[in-house]
Parts: sequence; structure tokens; C-alpha cells
Amino acid sequence: MKRTRFTEEQIIGVLKEAEAGAKTADLARRHGVSEATIYNWKSKYGRLEVSEARRLKELESENAKLKRLLADAMLDQAALKNLLAKKF
Repeated sequence: MKRTRFTEEQIIGVLKEAEAGAKTADLARRHGVSEATIYNWKSKYGRLEVSEARRLKELESENAKLKRLLADAMLDQAALKNLLAKKF
């Protein structure tokens, strides 16, 4: 999994600076990221507050966990069906 250098709090802080009128190029240079990264952050964290961003991250991790559980259950089910089909 990719590790980010910035926490949600820091990202939202950068976006607040952008909303206050700072130029994207200046922000990118000051924080050591590309302008594209700042635009990606805007699309993901747009108007979120810090607490909302934390909740979003928790929900994303929970969703990933549930997807893995579902995939495992579907694999088990397919294996059992395959085994039963061979026996009869």
C-alpha cells in the first residue's frame, strides 16, 4: 500500500491556503508536491473538515476489509460447488 507523506490535517491545511487565495504553483513549491497533486487533493478532500476526512478514511478501510471478506467467501463457495459437482 502506498504511504503518503501528508496527513489529512496537513492536506486540508494546504487546501485552506488555496481557498484563501494562494496560487497553486506557490503552494506546490512550498510543500514539495506537484500542482497535479494539489488538484487531486482538491477533488478528494474538496470542502471536507479534518473530522470528516478521518471518517472518510475509516470508511474506506472498512470497505476494503469487507470487500476482502466477500471475495474470500465467494472463493470458498465456488470451491465447495466445484467439490460437490465432482462427487456426484
